[in-house]
Amino acid sequence: MIQTLKNAWKVPELKSKILFTVFALLIFRLGSAVYVPFIDTQGLTDYINGMSGTIFGLLGTMNGTAFSVAAVFALGVQPYINSSIIIELLTVAIPALERLAKEGGEEGRKKIAAITRYTTVAIALLQAFGYYTIIRTNHFLALGGMNGVWAGVVIVTCLVAGSAFVMWLGEQITDKGIGNGISMILFAGILSRIPSMISQLYQGVYNSMHSVSHEQMVAAGWSEAQMNNYFELPVWGIILIVLGILALIAFVVFIQNAERRIPVQYAKRVVGRKMYGGQSSHIPLKVNMSGVLPIIFAQSIASLPATICAFAGIEAAKEPGVGSFWEQFLRIFDANGGVYTVVYFLLILAFSYFYSTMQFDPTEVANNLKKNGGFVPGFRPGKPTADFIHKVLSKITFFGAMFLSVIAILPIVSGNIIGVSALALGGTSIIIVVGVALETSKALEAQLMMRHYKGFLE
Repeated sequence: MIQTLKNAWKVPELKSKILFTVFALLIFRLGSAVYVPFIDTQGLTDYINGMSGTIFGLLGTMNGTAFSVAAVFALGVQPYINSSIIIELLTVAIPALERLAKEGGEEGRKKIAAITRYTTVAIALLQAFGYYTIIRTNHFLALGGMNGVWAGVVIVTCLVAGSAFVMWLGEQITDKGIGNGISMILFAGILSRIPSMISQLYQGVYNSMHSVSHEQMVAAGWSEAQMNNYFELPVWGIILIVLGILALIAFVVFIQNAERRIPVQYAKRVVGRKMYGGQSSHIPLKVNMSGVLPIIFAQSIASLPATICAFAGIEAAKEPGVGSFWEQFLRIFDANGGVYTVVYFLLILAFSYFYSTMQFDPTEVANNLKKNGGFVPGFRPGKPTADFIHKVLSKITFFGAMFLSVIAILPIVSGNIIGVSALALGGTSIIIVVGVALETSKALEAQLMMRHYKGFLE
């Protein structure tokens, strides 16, 4: 990766693209530090940090530190990601959109892109209103003599405008930068949390060396949020976390590049005095075909009970058998609990199979091979080939789904062992960061190869 960046820096055109991307990401980080008015930022930050088991934990992971401090770019690219997923699913379900995507050409792609943008604004409006509802319900409004309705309009407008600008910024990075702009913004948002994570780990080690009892916290006048965020981390826990992250990164890189290649042979054809065909090829099936999407969807659904209770102002009971039914229900679905972990695991498996089915159709691939005179050695063209590809796809999908499930729940298990709940979304972050880094490296290598024709001329 570093060597690829060095080589790209020597090419003037690629150098300008890299500088444009860096400048755009700096603008994104600047907007992530500009606070929306009329909000008690410190109180909201403490509350969001204590709600890692809800959808706020996922939004915080995707959008970086901007979400917890109610910055202008607090919603980030999440509305655009949700919109893209929804439109992609509707493209398969609605024949008119499917025809537009497959047969509409460049004009069709522009129309689908426009529909995605409008849907992004609508989703951002809903999320911004939900964000404002949380702020108002928990009394984090700092009106300063302003009317509450006017403050709500300003907050929602700022958040929606910030999300629309981030979407536009991502498109500019895609057109004039070095790669997928939305992925680059996600990458920058996740990396922005590293200083905060290091600070939390340092605070945990400091707390373990200067332990404070509950009575001392009460006597010192600690707030409930400060008590909930207090944890102790031994020095060996730091070593274990660093080694675990390095091993996780190596494993993710290996799986992201892994693929199953199905050999394909094309029959020879004699046309006049010339013979065509006869070459060999393969069908690449990636082990992790669906990327991080199953984790995102599974996280959203598994954290739905905690999210609904958060909107209703209900907090989990601290002790079994104490509190109302909903408080006990929320305690069972705690992000670090066993029930949540099992549900999360099963949902990732289900969504992995769902997305692999959506993205790869064995029957269509088999029919295309048959039309072009290709066949898989040992299998007759048509249905036997489709059945074989489907069987291989099922095995690959199962391994990829298990990989995503283990990556997702491993930080939760490690957090329970060490006592650091902040690790609950570490697996998702690592998959996104590693995936974007690999994708960017491959894109730069491809552009470098296009500019070096020496091998073709010798």
